[in-house]
Amino acid sequence: MTDPAHNPKSTHRPARRRRRSRPKAIGETVTRLTRRMFARRGLADGTIVRDWRLIAGVALADRSEPQRIVYPINGKSGGTLHLRVADGAMATEIQHLEPILLERINTYFGFSAITGLKIIQAPLIEPPTAGKPAPRPLKAAEELALHRRLADVDDRRLHDALGGLGRALISRLNDKDE
Repeated sequence: MTDPAHNPKSTHRPARRRRRSRPKAIGETVTRLTRRMFARRGLADGTIVRDWRLIAGVALADRSEPQRIVYPINGKSGGTLHLRVADGAMATEIQHLEPILLERINTYFGFSAITGLKIIQAPLIEPPTAGKPAPRPLKAAEELALHRRLADVDDRRLHDALGGLGRALISRLNDKDE
């Protein structure tokens, strides 16, 4: 008797291997999700925004941010970078540094991606800060109860970690009760 898996006339098909999804780095997902948004602004995959500190240097990056790139019709090089600048002094500084900045950008990309700058003087958009309030200090009775619960823990690092977790939970739970 022949093996149905090796018989060419057989309707038996071997089971396909199922692809298992693997955990993906957040960078892969973010790049895939933001590609369209950046493309609409002429920023391709957002590399210039993401790596602006590296390209321009800390001093310039702290007071400027790329807004968009406008390319000539049917062109992927020779674009104009629209650069938002925090104040007039920095705008003047960037005008004087334009040749150096263009060289840095084009060296980073490996081709003549940008041939000009358009400086937009406007406040920079600050990223939102996650300002969670600090947990309130525990009352003496709460601290004593926590200390008693952790008395049997011998490992100092584990004791400190559990103490911090306990303080955060107790302060959060008791804040909701009040």
